[in-house]
Amino acid sequence: MDFDDERPQQQVTGVVIITLPPSDNPSFGKTITAFTLTNDVLPQSLTTQEPDQVLPTTRVVSSPPPSSQSPQLGFSFSGFFSENPRKLLGFLGVSLFALLLYSSCFSSTFVELKNSNDNDDDDKPESFIFPLYHKLGAADLELKLGRFVDVVDKENLVVSINGGAMETKMVNKLVAANSIVMDSSATILPVRGNVYPDGLYFTYMLLGNPQRRYFLDIDTGSDLTWIQCDAPCSSCAKGANPLYKPTKVNIVASGDSMCMEVQKNQKPQICETCQQCDYEIEYADRSSSLGVLAKDKLHLVTPNGSITNLDVVFGCAYDQQGILLNTLSKTDGILGLSKAKVSLPSQLASKGIINNVVGHCLATDVASGGYMFLGDDFVPNWGMSWVPMLGSPLIEFYHTQLVKINYGSSSLSLGAKDSDKARVVFDSGSSYTYFTKQSYAELVSSLSEVSELGFIQDASDPTLPVCWRAPFPIRTIMDVKKYFKTLTLQFGSKWWIISKKFHIPPEGYLIISKGGNACLGILDGSNVHDGSTFILGDISLRGQLVVYDNEKQKIGWGPSGCGKPSRFKSLPFFEG
Repeated sequence: MDFDDERPQQQVTGVVIITLPPSDNPSFGKTITAFTLTNDVLPQSLTTQEPDQVLPTTRVVSSPPPSSQSPQLGFSFSGFFSENPRKLLGFLGVSLFALLLYSSCFSSTFVELKNSNDNDDDDKPESFIFPLYHKLGAADLELKLGRFVDVVDKENLVVSINGGAMETKMVNKLVAANSIVMDSSATILPVRGNVYPDGLYFTYMLLGNPQRRYFLDIDTGSDLTWIQCDAPCSSCAKGANPLYKPTKVNIVASGDSMCMEVQKNQKPQICETCQQCDYEIEYADRSSSLGVLAKDKLHLVTPNGSITNLDVVFGCAYDQQGILLNTLSKTDGILGLSKAKVSLPSQLASKGIINNVVGHCLATDVASGGYMFLGDDFVPNWGMSWVPMLGSPLIEFYHTQLVKINYGSSSLSLGAKDSDKARVVFDSGSSYTYFTKQSYAELVSSLSEVSELGFIQDASDPTLPVCWRAPFPIRTIMDVKKYFKTLTLQFGSKWWIISKKFHIPPEGYLIISKGGNACLGILDGSNVHDGSTFILGDISLRGQLVVYDNEKQKIGWGPSGCGKPSRFKSLPFFEG
């Protein structure tokens, strides 16, 4: 038959194959198989569609044609398992066990994030992502663990900023529960920062009307978020941005529920004329911040681009003391991320904006700070290690129980009051990690074995208490990593198999000083907090996605490169 050349030709995008039964055995029935074709299955020379033309994906609609092999040689999984149900169950069980075993051994490969299809539900709490930034030029050792404090019988001049007039009045500082400070002897917004030489990681927020940007240190060890403000300011650093300027309507009254929360541990006092809520925070590094509570619009951008504006309470800080002033040269304040009611995540959760979950991922790569998020949309469904939070009505830190610690294969004493267990605080506001006195001494003693490899302790290096000069030039931690061992913190149980372990490789406790030495970024914590608590600071939290789930009262971690977070569809039978 001749075809008309003028006739428009149609491109074949589908094929249907109908296989009829043999004439001598019609009981076989007929088989219908359908295929759709895409650009991928055509030779490149035959691909002529326009760039915006989309061909259907290739897929088999029905079962493939029957095998030409004889019944004696053919093998059918469905037939095999239908005749052997026990083998089917055994096969599924073995497959599931293998999958779980593989995921536990290679958890970084199987860190699955929750499905984002739930975004269609308007009533579902949102999640917000913040980028982290490097704190360039601030080489200070910071130890936050900020608490509201009260110094008995000490009067302090506090500025009254109500109405803009500069007045003074006498107030007492706020009481801190079990607060022991150091003795004299952490919208897709990234996080930036490093441990050395910069000190901390920070992010930014948009606040006020009109909105203005403020850089804030991320601090899981502090309750209140505060910003340096012009109240007027009696002791403020230059900061990264102009000082926040409150108005009369921004000032939180002393009878406000948030003020009562901040002052809940303050000694009873009557102040019928107070028009503002004063506070003072003292940090474990002996820095402090004094100010009043303010309320203004916080502008948050969801991952899908929508904007949420809501009122939040924060500190309007006009008097800072200590090394805090040095670090404020690059930032404007502190982002309080603890589980206290006054913290930012708790405020957002109380309004139904998010579920009360905080997560951060501090990158080890100095070119990338990492990210932080509020809400649970970016919490991995699996591939994480989880331990319960220790509950205390007086302590809002994120802490859990430690049962054992090893340097390589050598066990270190916990050095706590109860020798069988100790507490560990996860604190993104501290630059370095702190061990108890006894555990620190044993660690330094164990590390002295590097002297046999030619490392010499250099007391002339003031960077940190313990520094070693190597028998060769050091450029990065990778140059000396193989000479040091991994620290392992063990949680939950002393049985190694069923316990949860937090691994700290050499790059998680060493820094290279400006003098080219390898220095120990773990310090003696005998004069920090209560002296019997381990504190995991930024140096040891890097390269880990750390999640604080206040809804389920648990802390989790998993290895991560801390790049831009993304969502993956999890396996349906692992959905929580």
